[in-house]
Amino acid sequence: MTTALRRVIFVIVIVTIWEVISKLGFFPTFMFPPLVIPNDPGGVTVLKTLFSGIISGQIITATGITLGRLLIGFSIAIVLGLTFGFLIAKYKWVDDTLGFFVTALQSIPSIVWFPLAIVWFGLGNTAILFIVAIGATWTMTVNASTGFKNVPKIYLNAAETLGSSGLHLARTVIFPASLPHIISGLRVAWAFAWRAIMAGELLGSTGGLGYLLDMGRSLQAMDLVLSIMIIIGIIGTIIDNFVFLRIERKVSERFGLGR
Repeated sequence: MTTALRRVIFVIVIVTIWEVISKLGFFPTFMFPPLVIPNDPGGVTVLKTLFSGIISGQIITATGITLGRLLIGFSIAIVLGLTFGFLIAKYKWVDDTLGFFVTALQSIPSIVWFPLAIVWFGLGNTAILFIVAIGATWTMTVNASTGFKNVPKIYLNAAETLGSSGLHLARTVIFPASLPHIISGLRVAWAFAWRAIMAGELLGSTGGLGYLLDMGRSLQAMDLVLSIMIIIGIIGTIIDNFVFLRIERKVSERFGLGR
C-alpha cells in the first residue's frame, strides 16, 4: 500500500468518525457541525462553509493577508537568525552571552510577547510582524549556530591554506557546509511562525485567517472555525512537504546524508 493511499484512507476514517459523532447528537450542531452531510436539509456543514468562503473570496483574501504577513515576518527571522547564529559560532564571548540568552528566549511562547508588542507598536500589522519574527528567530538562530559550529575543521584549514578568508570563506565554505542544519532550522522556524501569526491575528488584527477564526468564535460558528483550521492545515502541509522537505532531502543527498 502506497503512502498516499494510506493517508487517504486515514482521512476517510477520521471524517467518518466525525460524521458519526455529529449525527449521534451528543453535542449541539453549532458545537460539533458535520463535515460533509448536513443533519437537516439545507443545514450547514464545514465543507459547505469552506467552499462558500472560497467562492465569495472571503477566505482567499484572508489567506493572502496572512501569508503576506507571514512571509515578511519569516524573512526578518531568517536574516536575524543567520546573523545571530554566525556571530554565536564565530565569537566565544557572543556564544557565552547572546547564545545563553537565545536559549532562554527560545523557551518563551510567542504569545507571551503580545502584551509588549501592543504597548510598543499598538494593534496592527507591526505588532503581528513582531510576534512572527520573534517566534521564528530564536529557533533559526539555534539551528544556524549549530550548523556553523559543526563545519569540519579540515574544510576551514584547507580553504585558509588556499587563501580564502572573511566573506569569501563564509560564502564558499562555512555556509554551504552548514546548509543541512540551516534547512532544518527553516522548516522548524516556519512552523513556529505559523503558530505565532495565528496567535497574533486572533488577539488583534484586521483581516487574515486569525481574524476569521476569532469572528467564528464570536458568532459561535464552529463550521467557519473548522473551515479555517482546514485551510491552515492544508497550507502548512503543502509548504512543509513540497518546499522545505524537498529542499532538505536534496541538501541531505548532496552531502551524502540521504536515505
